[in-house]
Amino acid sequence: MANDCILIVDDEQRMRKLIKDFLVAKGFSILEAEDGEKALEVFSENRNKISLILLDVMMPKLDGWSVLRQIRQESKVPIIMLTARGEEQDELFGFELGVDEYISKPFSPKILVARVEAILKRATKDVKEIKEYSGIEIDKEGRTVKVDGKSVELSLREYELLVYLVENENIALSRDKILNNVWNYDYYGDSRTIDSHIKKLRHKLGKRGKYIKTIRGVGYKFETK
Repeated sequence: MANDCILIVDDEQRMRKLIKDFLVAKGFSILEAEDGEKALEVFSENRNKISLILLDVMMPKLDGWSVLRQIRQESKVPIIMLTARGEEQDELFGFELGVDEYISKPFSPKILVARVEAILKRATKDVKEIKEYSGIEIDKEGRTVKVDGKSVELSLREYELLVYLVENENIALSRDKILNNVWNYDYYGDSRTIDSHIKKLRHKLGKRGKYIKTIRGVGYKFETK
């Protein structure tokens, strides 16, 4: 994980330096951008080396949401949104657009680094295994998903959610259990985050999305029968 490249996008130079100092101390290499337009420029020039993006929401020229939309059109690189807002609706909006993580300012730099490391560890986990679930094919080594032979673009969080559901096939999973296992740390948001991800995942799976069953009063279950 050391030497992974992180792109820090924030219009506050002091904030960029604070985050950079903590990440460099952990062995990461850093790229920076002070606004949305610069972020897209830096990403375009370094897309093959950037492992993760820390993206502020409120910025001049082009805000974080706009940057996120454009990057998601061509890349599944993990993205953590940084924002001074703490509103639940903002979080749900971010997850709908394909955010992998959402952290409200102020935050502990040590916690931020821990979350960066956790996401990169899961994203690069070397598991040489391909499994098929009634038309849904999951390649864990390549972290890719195919539905009826066609590739499906999933964000890191959507991918992890799908893997957790299929690996617990026929088991009713509560929203809290899904949060604890997929998000992999103490999450203080609303459980509707799960509903938002499930809705988007079902849509991307097409007719196979029906395998994700809603268990009233409990949560969800993956069942192919």
